[in-house]
Amino acid sequence: MMSIDATVRRAPGASKLSVAPLEDTSTFKNRAYSALKEVIVSLNIYDQPHEVRLDERQLAQSLGVSRTPVREAMAQLEREGFVHSVPRRGIYVVRKTRREVIEMIQVWAALESLAARLITLHSSDEEIGRLRQMFTTFEDGTLHAKLDEYSEINIHFHQTIIAMGGNGVLVSLAENLFTHMRMIRRKTIGEEDRVIRSIQDHLAIIQALEARDTERAEALVRSHALGLADHVARHADYLE
Repeated sequence: MMSIDATVRRAPGASKLSVAPLEDTSTFKNRAYSALKEVIVSLNIYDQPHEVRLDERQLAQSLGVSRTPVREAMAQLEREGFVHSVPRRGIYVVRKTRREVIEMIQVWAALESLAARLITLHSSDEEIGRLRQMFTTFEDGTLHAKLDEYSEINIHFHQTIIAMGGNGVLVSLAENLFTHMRMIRRKTIGEEDRVIRSIQDHLAIIQALEARDTERAEALVRSHALGLADHVARHADYLE
């Protein structure tokens, strides 16, 4: 993944995103799309007090390309629900509503629980063992690393569950959905007592997978995801 330094300057008008120039000019549209998507996902949009407006001209200058590939990349990002255009105002990063976030989590719960079922039926012991390795420093249910480090482990865990299911259609359906959810998971993991409960839930899920207990693994994964939906319903006032 491309390394990009993304900075939102709190100033009137469009937010300034600091992005590195593109070195390879052969696929401007695709590389501009990847660079801009990475920046948007890294913004922690739900920690911003206001909408983030993107300056097409500034982004083109930062990337070292013309405005055409940036405009094409923005069109693709709009189709995927990451940005939206407002006539005579500009392009803004999308902030999902509480209802939209809950619905995304509900769909994710269905996809990930299916992946858990497939893991118990088809994955090797070695593959399942790699899930436990992610949490060796959290066996007692406490956090021994920085919160942002655990947040990344948490996100990687759920991505791995989906991938280990071994179903290409499932992976494809989940990919774009999880990119949206990644921003919500990063925001919510530090709220209430979600870190402790997250660690406990993950370890229980791993135990069920190791035991090849298909029904329990599927139920635990679904319950864990829907617990996030319930948390958002009760606490995510910033989504309104």
